[in-house]
Amino acid sequence: MRKYGQHFLVNERIIEAIVSAVPSEQNIVEIGPGRGALTQKLVEKNNLSLTAVEIDPQMKAYLLAHFPALRGRVLLADFLDFDMALLPRESVFFVSNLPYIDAAAILDKVLSWPYFSGAVFMFQKEQAQRILASAGAEGYGPLSILTQLRARPQLLLRVGKACFNPPPKVESAVLTFKKQKNPLSPLSYSHFVHFVKAAFAHKRKTLYNSLILSGFDKKKTEDVLARALLKPTARAQEITLEQYLQLHALFMR
Repeated sequence: MRKYGQHFLVNERIIEAIVSAVPSEQNIVEIGPGRGALTQKLVEKNNLSLTAVEIDPQMKAYLLAHFPALRGRVLLADFLDFDMALLPRESVFFVSNLPYIDAAAILDKVLSWPYFSGAVFMFQKEQAQRILASAGAEGYGPLSILTQLRARPQLLLRVGKACFNPPPKVESAVLTFKKQKNPLSPLSYSHFVHFVKAAFAHKRKTLYNSLILSGFDKKKTEDVLARALLKPTARAQEITLEQYLQLHALFMR
């Protein structure tokens, strides 16, 4: 039954820790439940508020056979193509052992959902480190900044290869996310994403040079950096989230 590169979580201690981080009284969406290692515990905890989004029709059939209480609430879809309008229009908490290849894109989609309230997700260890990274730390970049703008991520636990069947080639980590109010409007946020990605587009260059090479006006960039009290030699990985918001606001004037 293994398809789509799945690695099934089998360690009971890890399963219990993840489920314990899920609120008891809230709408829950599980992404990619597979054979239901988390689902079983979630059904027991949130019997009437759990929705599962599963890409594999064989897995959907397996879940319905083993968890008949979920009839009508196992939705067959690739989550990246899934219509979020099918979810409740109220606070939703997400949980998943995310597929590594799509983890960043899934996280972005969840954080963009207006009714997102929180999540507990498993990532490849290096990706989790990038999400948690602060300015100046290894791995700090657009993923760190754009995640931390919209949510507060925290490390819940580290997960070894032996906790899965079959074991993956990499270590994993589970993070929790609590919603943060995005201070930017949807249009401003779109511009901010472009700005942050431009800042990191040329990793060996200074912030100033990376922005110029990405098409930003030279005189405007010089003026903005000076008004933000940043040296011309400053690099993208040294700039905090708060400073990026300040820089973006200055560029938008």
